[in-house]
Amino acid sequence: MNYSKPFVAGVLALALGGCITLPAGPAGPQGATGDTGATGYTGASGGTGATGATGYTGATGNTGATGDTGATGYTGATGDTGATGYTGATGHTGATGATTGTVVIVPAK
Repeated sequence: MNYSKPFVAGVLALALGGCITLPAGPAGPQGATGDTGATGYTGASGGTGATGATGYTGATGNTGATGDTGATGYTGATGDTGATGYTGATGHTGATGATTGTVVIVPAK
């Protein structure tokens, strides 16, 4: 097998080219920013509703009749006073005893 040297060198270059990677080149320029879309219109606000009617106040009820006062009872009769009892007789005074003996007076200390 006779291969030419430039052929062998080319095959080796292709084989080694898959293993070796080179750094990426510089980044390209950035594209322009797109325009912002228009803002839509805001819808109109609805009108304020009317205030409802105020209800009527109910009638006040009548006051009931006052009841009659009951009759006052009679006062009972006063009882009679009982009779006063008689005073008992006074007893007689007993006789005075005779004095006998001598009385001794002892002075206090």
